[in-house]
Amino acid sequence: MSWERFKQHYLNINELDFAIDISRIDFGDDFFANMEPKIQAAYSAMQELEAGAISNPDEGRMVGHYWLRNAALAPEPELTAEIEQCLVDIKQIAANVHNRAIQGATGEFTNCLIIGIGGSALGPQFVADALGCPKADKMKLFFFDNTDPDGMDRTMAALDGQLGNTLSVVISKSGGTPETRNGMLEAQSAYKAAGLDFAKHAIAITGEGSKLDKVATSEGWLTRLPMWDWVGGRTSELAAVGLLPAALQGLDIDRMLAGAAAMDAATRSTETAKNPAALLALMWYFATDGKGAKDMVVLPYKDRLMLFSKYLQQLVMESLGKEFDLDGNKVNQGIAVYGNKGSTDQHAYVQQLREGVHNFFATFIEVLKDRTGDSIEVETGTTSGDFLQGFYLGTRDALYENGRQSVSITIKEVTPEAVGQLIALFERAVGLYASLVNINAYHQPGVEAGKKAAAGVLELEQKAIATLKASSGEALTAEAVAAKLGLESEAELIFKLLLRLAANNRGVTAVEQCPIHQTEFSFK
Repeated sequence: MSWERFKQHYLNINELDFAIDISRIDFGDDFFANMEPKIQAAYSAMQELEAGAISNPDEGRMVGHYWLRNAALAPEPELTAEIEQCLVDIKQIAANVHNRAIQGATGEFTNCLIIGIGGSALGPQFVADALGCPKADKMKLFFFDNTDPDGMDRTMAALDGQLGNTLSVVISKSGGTPETRNGMLEAQSAYKAAGLDFAKHAIAITGEGSKLDKVATSEGWLTRLPMWDWVGGRTSELAAVGLLPAALQGLDIDRMLAGAAAMDAATRSTETAKNPAALLALMWYFATDGKGAKDMVVLPYKDRLMLFSKYLQQLVMESLGKEFDLDGNKVNQGIAVYGNKGSTDQHAYVQQLREGVHNFFATFIEVLKDRTGDSIEVETGTTSGDFLQGFYLGTRDALYENGRQSVSITIKEVTPEAVGQLIALFERAVGLYASLVNINAYHQPGVEAGKKAAAGVLELEQKAIATLKASSGEALTAEAVAAKLGLESEAELIFKLLLRLAANNRGVTAVEQCPIHQTEFSFK
């Protein structure tokens, strides 16, 4: 890689303390000229989206997460007022909690339990880890982000004896998301067992008139904040979903919003060479042949950014992983995302990245500032931070020497502004890339299909239990249960369901046989 190519394809934005280097993606001299009509069309689509066009035709709604950091852009004055009022309310809630105007049953709120799933947890987790400091945080955050009973038990064990000082924030747009509903019910049960009124320790973030909204109103929860239908879960970190947990933790949410707004301004440029999100989207297009032919490995060389790859997994994969394009053609689009952090990953999977199957491109994130304060020398003239940068630069070059391509993003330090910038950068890149490949980035039919399938499984479980109950203690194989239900094709599912019920003492007993699929089940 020549110095001249680096100079040509390194974009530095001084006012943002941000840079992006695309020189190690091997596009040809004519690539940008050939792609210019497509990217100009993407800019136009983005402008229409920000102006309030119906950008999610499946649901007939606008897509307005860009308005969250610049409410004046909202297409209706009522929306502007709602966004601004929500921010005022978030700050007031946080202030009331911090100054003890709002307290728990046993005094000051020192903990916050976030109950959510997907974007309602990944964003808050990423920001909390990136910007938090145990000595400075005003509250300690905990999460129910799954419907795993053991996982919730572990979280509750960490809060043992502290629920009276724990504020719970339940986040669900519809209020019907099973994982979040289950987490809420588990939390309510734990508070009740501790002799506490959950409602006096709870805040809802939800859609107006949703199931959760009605529950919070009828039970007299502390307060409610909005989730608007024009903000998708994966782009909700800079809405109440992410801003309330951050504000409660004591983070500067105004600085996060300012960083995102500044990146939004930079990524609205229609001069492609100066638009970092356009460059990122175009590199994705080139690296994956515009078909998701390669995965994206995200390697931030900073512990504080360790959860960024998990956050990006949802943002990128849920947005871009689509079976059909906007014209109804079957395209099976998407870019798989994985990663952890450097230099940890050098001891995990860089060996395969350099010498194994060539099915990826890398996105490195470099942070210039090592720490607050001075560093010791771990070797003469060399600090731990010198080693970290050495590993980043060395790994990048070692990969490129073997034909493995990469993009590098550089920020000065992990600040609220920088975190806001990274969120806004990738949100815009996702939108632009979706236009380049002609898909809808703002719906998720596959997720809905998975929810429907899960509901079907739970219905089948109840039918299987009812069949065993009706068999008067007779032991039946899963195959026999399926036959009684007239659902012979579901024998495997019934076997799996009954085996787990037996393991959890849910009224089903199992007498294991060899082979195991002949195990006999009965209801006691």
